[in-house]
Amino acid sequence: MTIWCLYADLVGTPELEQLARRVQAASRLVARAPGPVRDEALRMAADLLEQEWAAVLEANRDDLARAESAGMAAPVQDRLRLSEARLAAMAAGLRTVAGLADPVGEVVDGWVRPNGLRVSRLRVPLGVVGVIYENRPNVTSDAAGLCLKAGNAAFLRGSDSALASNRAIVSVLRRAAAKAGLPEDAVALVEDTSHETAVAFMRLRGRIDCLIPRGGPALIASLLEHATVPYVLDGDGNCHVYVDAAADLAMALDIVVNAKAHRFGVCNAAETILVHAGVAVEFLPAMEAALVAAGVELRGDARVRAVLPGVGLADESDFATEYLGPTVAVGVVDDLDGAIAHIVRFSSGHSEAIVTTDVRAADRFVAEVDAAAVLVNASTRFVDGEELGLGAEVGISTQKLHARGPMGVRELTSVKWVVRGDGQVRR
Repeated sequence: MTIWCLYADLVGTPELEQLARRVQAASRLVARAPGPVRDEALRMAADLLEQEWAAVLEANRDDLARAESAGMAAPVQDRLRLSEARLAAMAAGLRTVAGLADPVGEVVDGWVRPNGLRVSRLRVPLGVVGVIYENRPNVTSDAAGLCLKAGNAAFLRGSDSALASNRAIVSVLRRAAAKAGLPEDAVALVEDTSHETAVAFMRLRGRIDCLIPRGGPALIASLLEHATVPYVLDGDGNCHVYVDAAADLAMALDIVVNAKAHRFGVCNAAETILVHAGVAVEFLPAMEAALVAAGVELRGDARVRAVLPGVGLADESDFATEYLGPTVAVGVVDDLDGAIAHIVRFSSGHSEAIVTTDVRAADRFVAEVDAAAVLVNASTRFVDGEELGLGAEVGISTQKLHARGPMGVRELTSVKWVVRGDGQVRR
């Protein structure tokens, strides 16, 4: 019987604690399992996702129907929606992760001390990785796959809006784990989606070794207020694209449109476009036409409106907003210093891009912009675990300790110091 059947009606921390104990016990077995066994579990999960796509999509349709009835905004529904193509991408992601080098046991570095002690650092699993997330059922597959690859158990708490989808996906993952010889509880779903249980989940210190949130400001605020479990922040994506005076404007137009309009409801979509005053008159009309054609509303500062009088006025709150929808703030700056100053003020530290042919400007931007990812002549949409060769990601960390940027398998490990001697004692 799957865990979601056993625990579907549980409410309160005693039941959550019982479930956490089971996941913790499973994590010790996963950590000891050989890499090929963990890889086989991921490949079997990919096969089952493809074989059972109809059942998963039926569950997702139930979620979408409830979301539409509740008045969920279209961009948020898009994050919730699955399709055959998205399921195929999830399966491909699992197979890609399975094909990565096993991080567990990797020697990070090593040296020999003058007294003959042989010192090394090895990668080891974190243990139980808790992931608390909103709306996106593909996170269920990505997070579980990366956790298993890195020798961890995945303890998942999704949102009520995606509950049916998450049940179906977790059922597949658990059966695949069991077929490969891992405990079913290597992947577990908390089905009580109440706020009280979310807070209890965040406070499972001693059961969860690392907590990763994926959601909006309300989730992050709750985490900061309540969590006693060590966590990695997957923060907001108030991302910028700066079009420099030395930009190839055709390239800049392609990048801006892709960064903003490729997909609205994602954290690596651009929310502000900054344009150098020297190219504003030439670039802004073409950018407006292309973005409006893509369904985007522009809000500009006074200097933008001097060129594009038809756009709405942007104030400070617009430049501080992660829209996650078809709206973008646009500003004109005097120079690179102005662009960097604006980004320093408003950036959430996620992903920032410059479009320029000036190598010195690019190098200054890279050196002075403090973000998890900085891009030169490329769309912010590339800041994604799969696009950057990690197979998938469990989140994009905007903090600076332990992990920063897209979190793949290596970021889901810790290090263990190993010291080998021949009887040395300290004098």
